[in-house]
Amino acid sequence: MTQGIGARIQRKEDARHLHGRGNFVSDMILPGQSEVAFLRSPIAHGRIRRIVKPPGAENQVFIRADLGDVAAIVAPATVPGYKLSEWHPLAHEKVRLVGEAIAMCVAPTRAEAEDLCEQIEVEFDELPVLVDAQAARMESTVRVHEQWNDNVFLTLNYESGFEAKAKGAPVVIRREIALARQAMVPMEGKAVLARWDDRTDQLLVYASTQVPHIIRVGLAQFLGIDQGRVRVISPDVGGGFGYKCILQPEELCVAWLALKFRQPFRYVEDRREHLVVGANSRQHQYRLTAHADERGRLLALDADITIDGGAYSAWPFTVALEPGQATGNLPGPYDFRGYRCRTHCVATNKPGFLPYRGVARTGVCFALELVIDAIARAVGREPWEVRHDNLVSAADMPYDNVARKHYDSGDYRKALILAREKIGLDAWRERQRRGERDGRLIGVGFASYCEQTAHGTSVFSGWGLPIIPGYDQATVRVTPDGGLEVRAGVHSHGQGMETTLAQIAHEVTGIELANIRVLLGDTGTTPYSTGTYASRSIVMAGGAVANACKALIPRFLAIGAHLMQAAVGTMKYENGQIIGPRKSVSLRDVAEAWYLRPQELPPDVDLGGLEATVGFRPKRDTGAFSYASHAAVVAVDIEVGAVEILDYVIVEDCGTLVNPMVVEGQTLGGAAQGIGTALYEESPFDPNGQPLASTLADYLLPGPTEIPAIRIHHMQTPSPYTEFGIKGMGEGGAIAPPAVIFNAVNDALRSLGVELTETPLTPRRLLEAIDRAKSSTQPRVENP
Repeated sequence: MTQGIGARIQRKEDARHLHGRGNFVSDMILPGQSEVAFLRSPIAHGRIRRIVKPPGAENQVFIRADLGDVAAIVAPATVPGYKLSEWHPLAHEKVRLVGEAIAMCVAPTRAEAEDLCEQIEVEFDELPVLVDAQAARMESTVRVHEQWNDNVFLTLNYESGFEAKAKGAPVVIRREIALARQAMVPMEGKAVLARWDDRTDQLLVYASTQVPHIIRVGLAQFLGIDQGRVRVISPDVGGGFGYKCILQPEELCVAWLALKFRQPFRYVEDRREHLVVGANSRQHQYRLTAHADERGRLLALDADITIDGGAYSAWPFTVALEPGQATGNLPGPYDFRGYRCRTHCVATNKPGFLPYRGVARTGVCFALELVIDAIARAVGREPWEVRHDNLVSAADMPYDNVARKHYDSGDYRKALILAREKIGLDAWRERQRRGERDGRLIGVGFASYCEQTAHGTSVFSGWGLPIIPGYDQATVRVTPDGGLEVRAGVHSHGQGMETTLAQIAHEVTGIELANIRVLLGDTGTTPYSTGTYASRSIVMAGGAVANACKALIPRFLAIGAHLMQAAVGTMKYENGQIIGPRKSVSLRDVAEAWYLRPQELPPDVDLGGLEATVGFRPKRDTGAFSYASHAAVVAVDIEVGAVEILDYVIVEDCGTLVNPMVVEGQTLGGAAQGIGTALYEESPFDPNGQPLASTLADYLLPGPTEIPAIRIHHMQTPSPYTEFGIKGMGEGGAIAPPAVIFNAVNDALRSLGVELTETPLTPRRLLEAIDRAKSSTQPRVENP
């Protein structure tokens, strides 16, 4: 059975997780370890007048003044007009959101540390609260950050050919579309343990992070110490989704404690803290005007986007990432040449916006796909037909779109047609016409998207971020018994990279998968990488592993030839064997010669030995574009507002599949999150900035009974720019579900004159929309 690229291999890491042998920060207990708890602000906006510590707790309770040598987290960017925010590790002079950390307390147990928090007295002068991004943008007196002249982090403007293409368009569609704020809710929240290592004279930090090398840079920078004195180890990580690709203030605080007291300290975020302080993604508002011809061919798109950026910009990716991605990705997989977009990222008294799985693309896909369906209704055609006619054709690949995105390869139309076939559209249309015995209404929806993956230097340098991804490196070392160790600076938080990187190494070397060890997540033992985000790891680290393995093969041949007393030119390498004209030797024989019997080595042996560190970057690093079409069927109960997903099909193309089972797992997990965005998840705030969903009783997540039996079909169009034609796909599953589910529901409710455009699609929103439609005497004007 093949074990390399394309093999459906069970994940190597699953054995330890399924048997409870994973090693997370929460599992770690060190001698003399103290636990950390944070006193968090009960108000959303106010000046701190006074903080009173409990008597005798000077070495257990710490406020911002105690951390005087720690710099505030500042995330610069060179995007014109971008404003800096200072995010102090503990609140400095004022608080800007409910849950902002004001003090940290240490004690032998978390409960005792929390008891200390209860004894701290804080007095505030409360300030007006800005909760609504549109209102905050227009606010003339209240400022989230006093040094700013308004409350806008950033405004982006983009225009290409809009006026000429929009002029005289016979069909004009206008929509206002909104996505609710969400939390990311990984199984494991923030977690960090830090201690001082006297042997290495280093600050040793165990962090639940996607980006250990970046965290090392950030800790050193803001603590004011050399990077060589910091080592970050990321053990098993219980999910990340973007939440763990930034430097967390709590990480900085705990690292400071270890640096100051030379003792181990640990902080583990609880679920309520996460839901309060981690409500930091997805909240977009769109005003869209689409101009199309009589057949529904999109000619031009005008967009005004408002993103609720919250109070602070995170380091290193900054809050500018979200508006940049929204502006650049709104045109999606479609072929049109008129585009105008204004995107405003506004500061409010909420948690700072972080990149969540999909990074703006879930929002832009939701907005544009709803508009595509609206165009189809206006011109009287099936939505899938209008979508098909607007998609970029395979013949036009590679394709540079209206927002200057370079689509490398793919057949977007074929994916949509396959989704239509697999969902069985004709049969569902017939069932719609017959009607359901229980009175529920059937609807069918489609949604298509493309996902920019593994974008690198040329993209990130344009944003001027403090850290720019470049070449990823991997180290590959043959062990004395002929096995292989692979070390990479990316880190897995559920993607199965211990398996897929081993498969790539096997593809090149032929070494049995059981004899390949993949080591990740330790800045002390792995080569530098900016980490795991932007669906980049399998492309970047995978390419580096392949290059490093290839670099070793000439060394295998040279030693093998000498052992067989044959010319190197007569050698070939296959499946762990060096094969000569008359005989062969194994890679183990070569390894034993290098490590154990050096007298058998050739005199001109490569002094690099059986170890190589090699980098990789795609030939063109503007991104390898994965894509998919989703199709869904829903049944809507108009009496109680319930939506049941009856069928769901995904047709995806992420280039060459390294492991189809891993791809399917990633796709299913993302789709489950997307269904949560569509139907359940919402982090609302009252006018005082108080979060209204701070427990899982109020913040609803989809469970097994809410997720349908999703059927996945693969296409494989290799990228011309990456090793083996691989594309990333870690985020894609989460992008299309809100759009496809809303399109299906709107299809079901079309006869009632109902169109829903705001997530989540709760029973209350659905029933209110039906009531409005019943009381309305004026139908929606599609083409005023």
